[in-house]
Amino acid sequence: MPRHSAAVYRRRRLVTLVALIVFVAFIVTAVWLLVARPWASATDATPSPTPSASSTPVAPTTSTTPDPTAAESPAPEPSSDETPGIVACEAQDVEVAAVTDADTYPAGVLPQLSISLTNRGAADCAIDVGSTTQVLTVSSGSDVWWRSTDCQENPSSMIATLAAGATVTSKVPVTWDRTRSSVETCAQENRARAPGGGASYHVAVEIGGFKGAATKQILLY
Repeated sequence: MPRHSAAVYRRRRLVTLVALIVFVAFIVTAVWLLVARPWASATDATPSPTPSASSTPVAPTTSTTPDPTAAESPAPEPSSDETPGIVACEAQDVEVAAVTDADTYPAGVLPQLSISLTNRGAADCAIDVGSTTQVLTVSSGSDVWWRSTDCQENPSSMIATLAAGATVTSKVPVTWDRTRSSVETCAQENRARAPGGGASYHVAVEIGGFKGAATKQILLY
C-alpha cells in the first residue's frame, strides 16, 4: 500500500476536528432549546382580541351635569292669548273705525290711512292686530279703486290685549298712492290714477275679523 504524504494526514485530521465541533454544537443547541423553550410565551399566553372594522363601537357616555347657563335663559314672553283671564274679543265689544290724516287732499298729496279699535266691553280682551288681518279699501261709489291686501308683502300676525274702555290706533299708517290696485299690476308704475278735482272716495277698514260699521269719506283734488 502506498504511503500517503503528511499533507493528506493533516487534511484528514482537520476534517475530523471540524465534524467533531459541528456535532458538539448540535448537542449544545438541542439541550438549550429543550430547557429554554423560547416559543413558550407565544403559545401559552391567550391572545388578546384586536378590534376590527366590523366591531360594534362603544357608545359615548353622556354627562348628566346640568348646563349652568340654562338657569340664566330668560323665559319666553307669554302672548296675550296665553295670559290667564284674557279672552278673545267679541264683535259686540269691539268698535272698528277708519282714520285718515286729513279730510281733503290737494293734488299730489297721498292719503295716510289707519285703523282705530275701541273695546266697549267691561273686560280686557285679546285680538290679532297684525297685518295679516288688516284690510283697507278705497272705493268711489260701488267702484273699488284700491285694496291694501292686493300688493301686501310679508303679512304677519300680532296678538295684542285691548284694555276695557280703551281706544288704540295703528302706529304706522298705510299710504294710498292714489292709483287703482290689483294683484296683477303691483309691479307696474303706470297704473290708472284716481281722478281729483274734489272727487269723493270712501275708506272702509277691517281688522281681526271685525269690520268697521261706517266708512270714512275723503276728497281728492
